[in-house]
Amino acid sequence: MSPRLRLSTVILPVRRWHEGGKERWQRAEELGFHTAYTYDHLSWRTFRDGPWFGAVPTLTAAAAATDRLRLGTLVTSPNFRHPVTLAKDLITLDDVSDGRITLGIGAGGNGFDATALLKPGEEPWTPRERADHFGEFLPLLDRLLTEDVVSYEGDHYSASEVRNIPGCVQRPRLPFAVAATGPRGMKLAARHGQAWVTTGDPKLFENGTPEQSLQAIRGQIDKLTAACDSLGRDAAELDKILLTGFTPDRPLDSFDAFVDFAGNHAELGFNEIVLHWPLPGTDFAADEKVFERIATEALVQLGGSTAEA
Repeated sequence: MSPRLRLSTVILPVRRWHEGGKERWQRAEELGFHTAYTYDHLSWRTFRDGPWFGAVPTLTAAAAATDRLRLGTLVTSPNFRHPVTLAKDLITLDDVSDGRITLGIGAGGNGFDATALLKPGEEPWTPRERADHFGEFLPLLDRLLTEDVVSYEGDHYSASEVRNIPGCVQRPRLPFAVAATGPRGMKLAARHGQAWVTTGDPKLFENGTPEQSLQAIRGQIDKLTAACDSLGRDAAELDKILLTGFTPDRPLDSFDAFVDFAGNHAELGFNEIVLHWPLPGTDFAADEKVFERIATEALVQLGGSTAEA
């Protein structure tokens, strides 16, 4: 078992800050989670007609309410973001948090984020178009976060003498955790990422088995390794993050179920496992006592540690 195995959580931005929202982030720090993430969407799935708050303001508030906990997005996408404005927000957020921010980032999907800004008659991007946008977005964002002055003119984005001074607290910039499963995304992760993120194979979520899921994820890691090899990079340099809740497994059913799940995925090379904070009445409902026991005891049993930053 890797001594670097870490446990993190996702806190959905559905609670008013002064009605339980703030306490969730502070409790995540108390429980010893490595990172607390939130989703960066305008709205999301079955939560569309209920409360849903913005990711950047939420993380800014969380940074002010905590001291040690790393914070981040899982994930930001080009669906409604522009690299220039996002870079300014991230530099500010990294400053407020004193260097505790990780940017989870991916190409995005075809949900509500993809249609919210469309004019009547416009069609959302196809998967190829999303990949095209992401292929420009991520390298430009990388430059904007590492260079004082950036000018760029591409097919989808531009930047004209954009200043980003003083830059990130984390040097040369805050880390990117790149969500990818396709070949183009894998190459972006290999080139620009400090971590790689997967949710497993979505085709297996409803009708697959845990064994099939493990095999599919093993195949994804092989593709990531090949992408790194093609660039002359050691795939071991990238942290490997598993966002749970989208595979056939049920790791929050019991403490033992999680220990088995985490052990199996750590053997594949994952060093960070992310659990959704239980939310009653939703697909993420779970026993909070089990969740908190997992947070405080599971990695000790596995031989991992949440102590590394």
